[in-house]
Amino acid sequence: MAAPHRVTLTPGARRALEAASRLFYERGIHAVGVDLIAAEAGVTKKTLYDRFGSKEQLVVEYLAARDERWRAFLAERLAAAGEDRAERVLTVFDASRDWTAEHSARGCGMVNAHAEISDPRHPAHAVITGQKVWMLALFTELSGDGRVGRALMLLHEGALVAHGLGVFPDALDTAREQARSLLPRPEPT
Repeated sequence: MAAPHRVTLTPGARRALEAASRLFYERGIHAVGVDLIAAEAGVTKKTLYDRFGSKEQLVVEYLAARDERWRAFLAERLAAAGEDRAERVLTVFDASRDWTAEHSARGCGMVNAHAEISDPRHPAHAVITGQKVWMLALFTELSGDGRVGRALMLLHEGALVAHGLGVFPDALDTAREQARSLLPRPEPT
């Protein structure tokens, strides 16, 4: 999967991206226009188009930056988790719980974006699906088993959706406990 085109961010472009990121997540991508983004960022619409070229590119930047922050957050947690496979898998669920508490009250930004952008020709589609493919590869690597990796991915993604919809409290903790049942138990010493 090819990496999406990215733009160099000037200070004005950073402000626009910060405003767009907040608005896209809170209100939805299609519900937010470039006029509102420009006004919230304190830049002109011309500046926004000069820096990003299109709203589509602004969406790519929003999703790619969110994905980069998530990956860095998770990498830090995994680095502290040690080498035990099961503990590393459970760390992903713990990290997701902590991330959602701070960054994702409305659910997974990628899942939400995919609800609005399902056309594979949209430049942001590759960012959305790329993050989910990466998560599947991570669960497969951490568990050491493709079947288990797919099951863990389903538990994780289902928990993110349940969290975002407010279906029941502690969706990620519930998924974590189900994930534990899929992992090998340590041998008694």
